[in-house]
Amino acid sequence: MACRTAFIIATAAALLAAPSARAQGTGEPTGVWLTQAGDARVKVSKCGGGICGVIVGLKDPIDPATGKPQVDDKNPNPTLKKRPMIGLPLFSSMQSTAPNKWSGQIYNADDGSSYASSVSVAGPDTLKVEGCVGALCGGETWTRVGR
Repeated sequence: MACRTAFIIATAAALLAAPSARAQGTGEPTGVWLTQAGDARVKVSKCGGGICGVIVGLKDPIDPATGKPQVDDKNPNPTLKKRPMIGLPLFSSMQSTAPNKWSGQIYNADDGSSYASSVSVAGPDTLKVEGCVGALCGGETWTRVGR
């Protein structure tokens, strides 16, 4: 899986059903988003008073080394190494911290770790995803799918 920053999400490609993007307001992060690298589609939904993000598709859903669907094989927890990438939760504890902004944790399947992260709506079709590892921070822009 390609990694462009310290917290970039895992690879991704098949799209699952999502609410119509046209029904979303400018400040709504809900919908399906394509990562900046184009390797993942992530469905963002409201959950538990905040937001959740789950991989719903992979650009390369089959691992060329095994010929089988991609799994979370970089996870240091042996019991999680075989969980499928499609359906993998990326955001946890993402709660609103300001208008159009949520903060919590983001999972990086490239190294099996979670990092402090924030998500903000930068426009009707633009989601800014940022994360930090210690003092090093980075971000990427995701594009809404389905408009």
